[in-house]
Amino acid sequence: MTGARGKVYLVGGGPGDVACLTVRAQQLLARAEVLVHDALADVGALPESPLLQLVPASAEVLDVGKRGGQPSTPQSEINRLLVGLCKAGKQVVRLKSGDPFIFGRCASELQALIEANCDFEVVPGISSALAAPMLAGIPLTDPVLSRCFAVASAHDLDALDWDTLVRIETLVFLMGGRSLSEIVRMLHRHGLPPDSKVAVIRWASHPEQQVWTGTLVDIVQKTAGQSLSPAVIVIGQVVGLRDFLMQEKEPQPQIQNPKSKMHNPQQPLSGKTILVTRSAGQSGEFSQRLQTAGAAVIEMPAIEIGPPSSWEPLDGAIARLQEFDWLILTSTNGVDYFFERLAAGGRDARALGGVKIAVVGEKTAASLQQRCLQPDFIPPNFVADALVANFPESVAGKKILFPRVETGGREVLVKELTGQGAEVVEVPAYESRCPEAIAPAAWDALQRRKVDAITFASSKTVKNFCLLVEGAGAHGVAPLLEGVCLATIGPQTSKTCRELLGRVDVEAREYTLEGLLQGIVEWATA
Repeated sequence: MTGARGKVYLVGGGPGDVACLTVRAQQLLARAEVLVHDALADVGALPESPLLQLVPASAEVLDVGKRGGQPSTPQSEINRLLVGLCKAGKQVVRLKSGDPFIFGRCASELQALIEANCDFEVVPGISSALAAPMLAGIPLTDPVLSRCFAVASAHDLDALDWDTLVRIETLVFLMGGRSLSEIVRMLHRHGLPPDSKVAVIRWASHPEQQVWTGTLVDIVQKTAGQSLSPAVIVIGQVVGLRDFLMQEKEPQPQIQNPKSKMHNPQQPLSGKTILVTRSAGQSGEFSQRLQTAGAAVIEMPAIEIGPPSSWEPLDGAIARLQEFDWLILTSTNGVDYFFERLAAGGRDARALGGVKIAVVGEKTAASLQQRCLQPDFIPPNFVADALVANFPESVAGKKILFPRVETGGREVLVKELTGQGAEVVEVPAYESRCPEAIAPAAWDALQRRKVDAITFASSKTVKNFCLLVEGAGAHGVAPLLEGVCLATIGPQTSKTCRELLGRVDVEAREYTLEGLLQGIVEWATA
C-alpha cells in the first residue's frame, strides 16, 4: 500500500471485537502505513490488542482519541495531522469506533481533506447502537413490542426533543454512561412509564462486557458505584426479551461477563488465534466459520490464484468438447476458470450436453451446482487420488478432459487413469503462485508468539508458508512454531507438512474445510 500519492481511509472499527470488523477494514489495517485511532477503538491494551495484530509492525500508531474527563486532541489538530500525512504520501487508516457516519465527527475531517485535495475513502463499520443490543440478546425491533427505534447521543441532552423521544417504542443512547441518571430523569419528566425496561451495556463485544437490566425506577440504583463508560443504553419493552432469547434456564445475574463464553460450547475456539493460509479470495467463508466458533483469525494468504501463462490449450480443448467423454474438475478454481473460458468463447453449459462431469469435493460440487449443473460422480473421500478407485465405469478407451493448475497438479490421478487405458488431456486452467511477501499482521503475530494454530488446506500452502517465513528473515521456521498446532485438511497435505515442518497435530477426518474446522474444535476442547 505504498505509493507517491497518499490516501486517508476513514474506517469504522465496529464495537471493538476484531470479529466485528468488515473485510475491507481488515484489509486496510493489514496494509496501513499509519494508524490514527480513537480512544474507544480496541487498542487500549497495547501491544496486546487483537485489533493491532492486523497492523504491520512497521506502521506508525497515533492515539488521538477523545474521552470525557481526559485530555483530548483538538479536532483541528487531527485535521491537520491527516492532511499532513496524506500529503507526505502515506497510506493512513483513520480508525473510528462503530460507524464513521454515526456520531463519528467525520464532517470536519472530510472537509479538511477535500479542501486540501487529499484522496480519501470512507469505510462503513458496525455501530455499537446496533451491535451492543444484539450482543446482549436484545432485539431493537419486534412485531409487537417495537416497530421502530431511535438512536441519540447523550453529549447534549438539552438539545434533544424529549416529547418526541418518549413516543418511540425503543430508544438507544450512545455515550451516556455518565448521564444515565439525567437520561432517566428526563424520560420520567416527559411521561415515559416508570416500569419501562432499561439495559445498560458496557464495553460491548469486549471480554470485559457487562450488562445491567432494570427499569426507570431502579436502573440508577442497580448501577451505582459502577464505571459505565463506554456504555450503550437501551430503553423499551424489548429489553424484557433478553431473558428468553439468551435461553438461560437459571436466574441470571444483573451483571453478565462474557468471559464465561470460554466455557460456552457454542464458542469452543474462544481465546484462540488461528492463522489461515488459504488464498485471499477463498479464505473468507472458512475464516468466518472460525470466528463464529469464537476464534480470532489472522489471514496469511500463502497462495495467489491467477490465470495460466496461456489460455490457448484450454480454449482449444473447449472448442472440441464433443470429443470428450468425461470432464474432471478437482477444485472451485478449476470450475471458475473453465466456465469463464467457456463463456469467453461464446458458449454456455449446453456445450457439455454429451460430456459427463466428475468433481472432487463438496465445494467443487457446490460451485458446479451454482451453474445449474449436477456432477455425475463425486468420489466418497473428497480427494482426487480416490477418484480412480471409485470411478463409476471403466475408463479404458475414454477421452478425459482435465483442466488443472498449471504447476504442481494431480500427477498420480493422471498416471492411474492413463494406466487404465484412458486418454487424459491435461490443460492449464489457472495458476497458483506464492505471494511476494508475507502478510504483515501474520508475520507480526508469529514473531510475538500470538498464534495458537495454523491451518493448511493444500500441500502448496505448506510449501509457500515456509518460503514466505524464510523470505521474511526468520532464522528457521521451527522456532516460530513451538507450541503452535499444525492442522491439515488431509493426507497429502499432512505428508508435505511432516516433510517440511516435522509434524502434524491435527488432520481432518473428513477431507473438507468443515472437517478441518471440526478437527480444530476437537483439539481446542480436548
